[in-house]
Amino acid sequence: MKLIVGLGNPGTKYDGTRHNVGFEVIDRCQEKLNIDLTQSKHKGIYGSAGMGTEKIFLLKPLTYMNLSGESVAPLMNFYKMTPEDILVVYDDLDLAPGKIRLRQKGGAGGHNGIKSLIQHLGTDQFKRIRIGVGRPDHGQAVTDHVLGRFSPDDRKLIDEAVEKATDACGAWTKEPFNQVMNEFNK
Repeated sequence: MKLIVGLGNPGTKYDGTRHNVGFEVIDRCQEKLNIDLTQSKHKGIYGSAGMGTEKIFLLKPLTYMNLSGESVAPLMNFYKMTPEDILVVYDDLDLAPGKIRLRQKGGAGGHNGIKSLIQHLGTDQFKRIRIGVGRPDHGQAVTDHVLGRFSPDDRKLIDEAVEKATDACGAWTKEPFNQVMNEFNK
């Protein structure tokens, strides 16, 4: 089993914000992997489909970003998944808009959604795709930045990054993550 989690905030008010790029990737994965999010349990919406010998799950936690672990951990426990089975997609302030980075594991880097996952899973040993949203302008609060929308120029870069991250998720359904990292971290 493999679980791809996109982090974000529920509700149309947050659509298109920097904090919701993880949700955007799950939306694209639904189309490309042909998996509908039809289940509403474990404080999230999710769906699954068999692909070859694997069962692939897509999840959008509906807990708001800072409590994402409250959705991911119960779903993992219910389906008897391990942290090795998950890939988390989320926004990253430390990367320029449109850049993506894949990692095997690591700390939270100040990201509250990742802090929640680490707390609820009891480990930081899970795969990630970080999508760059850039740093706030001088004097702008981080919260205002991540809950804000992209400029038209950045939006184009983000659309490309979402597509690339979606392709990386799709590749992970067929290939070992090390191979996917080598391909997409170029």
